[in-house]
Amino acid sequence: MEANEIWDKAKEELKSTVPTYSILIEPLEVASFDGSVISLVTPHALSADVIKSKHNSSILQALKNAYGHDIGFTINYDLEFGEKYKKEVTKELQRKKYIETKEPDMIDNLAQMQSSAKLNLKYKFSNFVVGENNKAAHAVAMMVAQNPAKKYNPFFIYGASGLGKTHLMQAIGHYVIFNKPELKVKYIKTEEYVVELIDCLNSERNERSKRMNRFRQKFKNVDVLLIDDIQFLESKKSTMEEMFYTFDYLYNRNKQIVLTSDRLPKDIPTLPDRLRTRFEMGIVVDITPPAFETRVEILKNLAKSANVETDFSVLEYIAKNYINNVRELEGAFNKVSAFADIEKKPLTLDFAKSILQCEEKSQEISLNTIVKQTAKYFDVTLEDILSPARSQKVSNARQIAVYIARELTNNSFETIADFVKKKHPTILYSYEKIKKEIKTDKTKENDIEEIIRIIKSL
Repeated sequence: MEANEIWDKAKEELKSTVPTYSILIEPLEVASFDGSVISLVTPHALSADVIKSKHNSSILQALKNAYGHDIGFTINYDLEFGEKYKKEVTKELQRKKYIETKEPDMIDNLAQMQSSAKLNLKYKFSNFVVGENNKAAHAVAMMVAQNPAKKYNPFFIYGASGLGKTHLMQAIGHYVIFNKPELKVKYIKTEEYVVELIDCLNSERNERSKRMNRFRQKFKNVDVLLIDDIQFLESKKSTMEEMFYTFDYLYNRNKQIVLTSDRLPKDIPTLPDRLRTRFEMGIVVDITPPAFETRVEILKNLAKSANVETDFSVLEYIAKNYINNVRELEGAFNKVSAFADIEKKPLTLDFAKSILQCEEKSQEISLNTIVKQTAKYFDVTLEDILSPARSQKVSNARQIAVYIARELTNNSFETIADFVKKKHPTILYSYEKIKKEIKTDKTKENDIEEIIRIIKSL
């Protein structure tokens, strides 16, 4: 064994046996070891005699336990080591004193910066669970956070709702604020951007110019701009025009831009080519639904953060039944833990089953099952949906099948398009059409809920 390794092991034991460990034992360093005697040096001129007289037997026992058999030790005062140690201690004391005097101001400043950036305190890298589904996105996010605008700019993250895009984006913001406080960070949802811009454009003529200048300055005067749900730019011509100029202004001044969306830039209808190409010119990375193991880790993290005690079987049960995104996982966990707290009952598997009332699924729902059950519900055949038929009855069933397939499975639009033998833009149009219609058409919404219930009951 190396001498330092022996001494490090012995020191671990001495921490609990020597009351003055931090003063007498911790500063000791190994000078040499001949196989039978380990020579130690101390930076304190008077401590060698004190150690030998009061802690000789404790050190011998600790060395024996670390090495495996008896060895001796010597302790000598080393003047050069003493001077070096004194300088290090003085430097550390000065550092601690500086932190103690500056820490309140630092904390206040960081809190103000987070508030100004509109960041949620729970979205940090430290509690982001990394799995195969988001490994690439997380790696790029870390590089962007550590070196804004140096390599991946813009950084475009896409994936279905509730998979952690916002978490990862805001984690970048938190990291920059804490590690590069000289940089200004701003986070905004696209919907808020749109509303604020329209409000400026609709203001009185004599105020419009001033308000627009303030609006533009707010987004230009940043070093890291985080824009969430960029797909909501769709069909908003004036907003897309303004976004184009904001993007170019920041990019040309080497400012970091991070964007999220529920789809690829090329799949956002009406997005002009000059914006699409700019969104794609950095790096585009997707986040997919988490695998079972990752879902369990996410639930473990939730339980730890909430200080909730539960059986592992409960986490497995939730992970098996909520497969689509992190948001529904969190919702299910919060529901069972809240009911357990309200009813003052332990969070057991039986209790979780009684609250969630869902069947465990051994495998993911297939596209064939979805399309077949949707066809049956609307009194058409599977062959009708897979055919070129364009009757209203068949088209409606096909569009709803596409919507349900996208909502219930991890399949991409391309995979769904291949299955129903249609082109990708047609499938994307079908999904968006149904998504929009169910907001106002209660009958259609009820039909979809019933079909999903049938599919899940199989």
